[in-house]
Parts: sequence; structure tokens; C-alpha cells
Amino acid sequence: MIFFELAKRNLRLHLFRSILAVLGVIIGVTSITAMGILGAGIVLFISEDLTKVSDTLVVSPHVGGAMGFSTANDRITDRQFEQIKRAAAPSLAVPVYQTSDRMSVGSEETAGIIYGLDPKDMPVFLDIKEGSMLRGSSGAMVGARFAEDNKLKVGSLIGVRDKGTLRVSAILKERGMGFDINPDYGIVVSSKWFQDSYNRKEYDSVIVKVKSLDEIDSTKKTIEKALNRGRETVVDVVDTRKIMETILDSFSRISLFTTAIGGISLVVAGVSILNVMLMSVTERTREIGIMRSIGAKRKEVRRMFLYEALLLGLIGSGIGAVLSVFAGLLVSQVMLQTTRFVFAPSSMIYILYGMAFGVGTCLLSGFYPAWKASDLNPIEALRHE
Repeated sequence: MIFFELAKRNLRLHLFRSILAVLGVIIGVTSITAMGILGAGIVLFISEDLTKVSDTLVVSPHVGGAMGFSTANDRITDRQFEQIKRAAAPSLAVPVYQTSDRMSVGSEETAGIIYGLDPKDMPVFLDIKEGSMLRGSSGAMVGARFAEDNKLKVGSLIGVRDKGTLRVSAILKERGMGFDINPDYGIVVSSKWFQDSYNRKEYDSVIVKVKSLDEIDSTKKTIEKALNRGRETVVDVVDTRKIMETILDSFSRISLFTTAIGGISLVVAGVSILNVMLMSVTERTREIGIMRSIGAKRKEVRRMFLYEALLLGLIGSGIGAVLSVFAGLLVSQVMLQTTRFVFAPSSMIYILYGMAFGVGTCLLSGFYPAWKASDLNPIEALRHE
């Protein structure tokens, strides 16, 4: 192991230059790992929200467009709902009313989405943060963001334009992104209040909660077959699982892209190490000639320089790995407002990737200088001043 000891000695003799090279590796490994942790955190963050609706089919009128607001002649009738219900059985089919309207809270005017649901179906989609689940037809449950923006609490009054006043019975937990209903920025009322206030019976959409994910494709085909007969398309059936997979795939690509950006700094560090090692070869040409003249083999000279590159990579990658955890915590807190995804296995694996990439970059950067040093002619090297 004499050549390993010589490698350590050489790094100590040129300590400042070695520190600069290590610093480049530290920055590179920290960047690539922190970006990887952030990307994995984003995927986990989005996945957590979307998984809640991955067992869902959304049936909406064809003319109105999938999950769009409907017009008076573009809604789902009671007869069509019964067809959907029979086709989806034994899965649960829930009819949904949906519109947007102007509202008032005290003297302040605002606007939001209004969902109408049968009270017995509300627990399927909604979780209570404060208050109690809606029972009568004169109250409303308020989305978390809508309540925060308008400073609402349980017992507050909300005026709906030309429709009277609703008392807040509950503040809902934030639901996040969804493809069935998004009550965070709106309110939920009973289907009876909605029918009476807007004078209509037809539904804007029907949400089907499939009992098993294995049945989601067959249930979708059954509904389409029951309502879309011949060339006439009556309803669109949206499989939220497919949308979820598409979105997660897109965010995975974004994660890969952000990681690649972090990798650029590591490539720059590799160039710096290449420069350091080439300078080292030039400065130590006579020393290499002496080693070769007393019997050192070419592969042993190569090994000594590769040991130097390896030491730089291990030291820089090790420190970078530690710092990347703190960097990952920081960027996750800033970007996602949470750090709970940082220590997930899919995030932590980027530390290993970063370290491996760091060490590998250093070895690749040291290969040419090592080869150049081992290829020096001993006699010419001894003459070098």
C-alpha cells in the first residue's frame, strides 16, 4: 500500500489545491443530491394527493367536456344516472351538482364553487376539520382555503347572491388536488338546497367510487357501453388513475431534469480535478522518473494517481452527502412547505446516487493524468527540470 500512502502524502503537500478540488466535489454532490431529493419529494407530495382519487371514475356530459361546467341542456338526467348506477354496481355512484356563484361574507364580496351533494354521500369525499357534518338543508360546509381567505369559522354566515343565507356547519380539511370535486376553494351544500335554489334536477357529473382498482377498467367500459350506444357519445368517462399516472410520469421527468441540472456542477468539479491532476503530473515529472528508474511499474504509477483522485472523490462526496441532507431539508421546506418526504427511501437513494456520481467523476477525471504519468519515458523524466 506504499502507493496509497504516497497518494495521501501528495495531497497533503498540495493541501490548498486539494481543498479547492474537494470543494468543487462537495458543491457538485450537494447540488445533485438536493435536487434529487426535491424532485422525489415533489413526486411523493403529488402522489399522496392523487392517490386519494385513484379509485375514481368521473362521468360527465359529453358536450360540456370532461369535468367542465354544464349548460342547461348539457347535464345528466335522473334516467341517465340510474343507468350509470346500474352499470357501476356494486360500486358507489354519487350524483354531483356544481356551479360557481357570487357570495358575501359580512360586507365583503367573494366568489367560489358550490357543490351540491346528498348528505349521506358527503362522508365519502369530505373530512371535517372543525364542526360537524351537514345534516339539514340550510347549512354549508366550507373548504379549508375558502375559509382561510374569507376568515370564516363554524357558525359564520355566508350570503349567496339571490339565494339567501347559509350558516357554516363545518370547516373541511384541505383536500388538495383532485379530479372528482375540489371543495378547498368553495362550499358544499345539500342537494335539496341546490335543487331548490337553482331550480334544476339534472346533475353536472356522477362520481363512481370503484371498490377495487382491478375493476376500474371494466367498470368504465360497462358505463360507456350502457350510455354511449352506436355512434352517439352521451357521456365522457374519465379514469382518474390514468390521469394520475400521466401526471406522476411528468413530475418524474421534471425530477430527472432538476437532478441533471445539479449534475452540471459536478461535471465542472470533474474538470477542476482533471486540471489539478495534470498540474500534479507536470510538477512531479522528475519524481515519476525516479520512481520508474528504481523499478516502479507503469500500472503502479497509474494506481498512485488514481488513488489521489479516489481520495478527493471520497472526501468530497462524503462531506457533500452530509450537507445534502440539510440542503434537502431546506429546499423541501421552501418549495413544499414540509420536510416529511426528505427521509423517504425514494429521496434518500439520491444520496447514494450523488456519492457514486461524485466518486465516479473524480476517477474519470484522474484517469487521463494517471495514464499520462505512467506513460512518461523514465530517462526523459529524469532530465526534466
